[in-house]
Amino acid sequence: MIKSLLVANRGEIAVRIMRTCQKLGIRAVAVYSEADRYARHVAQADEAVLIGPAESAQSYLKAENIIAAAKQTGVEAIHPGYGFLSESEALISLCEQEGIIFVGPNRQAIRLMGSKIESKALAQNAGVPTIPGYHGADQSAATLLVEGDKVGYPLMIKASAGGGGKGMRRVDNSEQLVRELPQAKQEALAGFGDDKVLLEKLIEEPRHIEVQLAADHHGNSVHLFERECSIQRNHQKVIEEAPAGFLSDAQRQVLFASAITLGQAVNYDSLGTVEFLLDQSNGEVYFLEMNTRLQVEHPVTEAITGFDLVEWQIRIAAGEKLPRAQADIHSSGWAIEARVNAEDPANNYRPQTGTIAIYNEPEHSDVRVDSGVQKGSVLGPYYDPMLAKVIGIGDNRERARSALQRGIDNFTLSGVGNNLGFLGDILRHPNFVDKALTTRFLEESFSGGWQAANTDNKPLICAAVARIMLLEQQDSQMHNSPFQSLGAFRVLDRAGLAGKSRVILKDKIKDTLDTEGGIHLLTISGSQGRYQLSAQITGADDAKSEHRILAGWIGEQNLQVEIDGHTQSFSIDNTDAAITLTDKGTSHHYLCLSEQDLALGKSQSVSGGDSSISASLPGQVVEIKVATGDSVTSGDTLVVLDSMKLLHNLTAATDGVVGEIFCSVGDSVEGGAILIELEPGE
Repeated sequence: MIKSLLVANRGEIAVRIMRTCQKLGIRAVAVYSEADRYARHVAQADEAVLIGPAESAQSYLKAENIIAAAKQTGVEAIHPGYGFLSESEALISLCEQEGIIFVGPNRQAIRLMGSKIESKALAQNAGVPTIPGYHGADQSAATLLVEGDKVGYPLMIKASAGGGGKGMRRVDNSEQLVRELPQAKQEALAGFGDDKVLLEKLIEEPRHIEVQLAADHHGNSVHLFERECSIQRNHQKVIEEAPAGFLSDAQRQVLFASAITLGQAVNYDSLGTVEFLLDQSNGEVYFLEMNTRLQVEHPVTEAITGFDLVEWQIRIAAGEKLPRAQADIHSSGWAIEARVNAEDPANNYRPQTGTIAIYNEPEHSDVRVDSGVQKGSVLGPYYDPMLAKVIGIGDNRERARSALQRGIDNFTLSGVGNNLGFLGDILRHPNFVDKALTTRFLEESFSGGWQAANTDNKPLICAAVARIMLLEQQDSQMHNSPFQSLGAFRVLDRAGLAGKSRVILKDKIKDTLDTEGGIHLLTISGSQGRYQLSAQITGADDAKSEHRILAGWIGEQNLQVEIDGHTQSFSIDNTDAAITLTDKGTSHHYLCLSEQDLALGKSQSVSGGDSSISASLPGQVVEIKVATGDSVTSGDTLVVLDSMKLLHNLTAATDGVVGEIFCSVGDSVEGGAILIELEPGE
């Protein structure tokens, strides 16, 4: 058995691998960038080595830095996790030179399967069905246009060297192909170091099914059943489960046989995943790609088989035979996984940054959580937005769904925008409960896009009460007044608040002080957790309302509020400028305005308004499409920003003329930074 191992990754997968290392008595070494100095995976390791600055290209993606850390700590093996260098021939080559075991497949298998173009050709030669399309070596724009017309529209552009939605575009006609091709190739190059793409016929109602494959160095290979991965946003998985429902035995046998055949064709010798599309219209199965590494969704397979797949990887890398033969591998029960991301699902899944202020994982016997963050974790623009995975486990699908629903509802995460509310709504949706899933699930189930449910005005009222109680707390501390106890609550006393106070809150949808539809005036009287509140709420049916409120703190950051006899609890994250309330995975964000803001800023924009182009989130400027003096029209792309491995087009909101440009290609910019000033056109 391997005795020491370096985990060449970060976040939840690094923590997950170290958990198995600890179980097996393996010394686990972490690597970290300057941005991850205080990360959870660093704290969990037996030893940790700094490998470079925050940018992944200078740290986690730099193979020589990984090898240097391995030599420095004297480890026997390197586990790459997934993403980063997990499918890097360069890292494997350096491992071979230094006599370090690479926990993964051989270099030839990675090379053959790492290119979608080569893997499609190999699959066809092995008799595995593939989607019709163009997988050729000629990558000129002219050839791709001709081949696109041959494939027929609609079609998909896909990056040859990787997945995760990077470089992927739907194209409905030849004109759109001409427009989308350059950015698809640019995104592929930025994400994988290779701008080659392939074109494939678009299957309109597909299911995304994958098979877990395991093989050793002795010629043995097995499958560990299938997983359903059809629920996706921007071509990235959101919910995964095992087994897949609504599959016939004949379809399962095609999936399993194709996976084994393909693995044997490339002499595969580790854990990997063979992915397929199932055409709902005719029931046909098509090979999509092979991921020569551990998958994010591996926990659902672990749940239904009882095997530790990371342990399997390590033992195979050490030269052991597969722990079980196919006849001894059985599936029992059901498991469903949800990916918890720092993103705004109501705003095209825009990645979110910030510091986690409140973090409490659900604790249930039928719920598993794999996480890479903790309270105080700082989330920047440098890495993938996935924070954690929650897995519900049960005897059948409904029990697994119910367990996951409970886990999501009881996951408290505040301080950074996240998708917990979105995940909860997916799990409750009738289409998820009763129907076969397809990759169009989100589009069909949330027509027009997902929006957080309107839970009337309770969050807004609670935010105002929390704001007053936090002021009471500050005043109590300044006057050295002890907290008073009342039942289970810590109630805060501020004698000076016996009169009336006005709280001004604005829905934090966009950072403006615009009075149109979003500023709420709440007048509160009382103290010691007992208040009367008069609210003038913009856009509400009861624009003016009176409420009787009792409130008290439970713990450090949880507020329980009774409004007119109805009780609700929220976790609170507060700054001078904003307050966030979180309940059952749904967060409500409000800007806290002063009377001066209201008087002076009624029509001003904090971020520059329509007359400027601001960075929608932190990132790096990769392209500036205009110059000073250019005339632009509403909707024109002016700047392309790279954030969390995806390209974001920043567009003009109005017609105008480009004034001063405040950025250059290659600049790292903060969210909200003004990049281009627009002047009115003549």
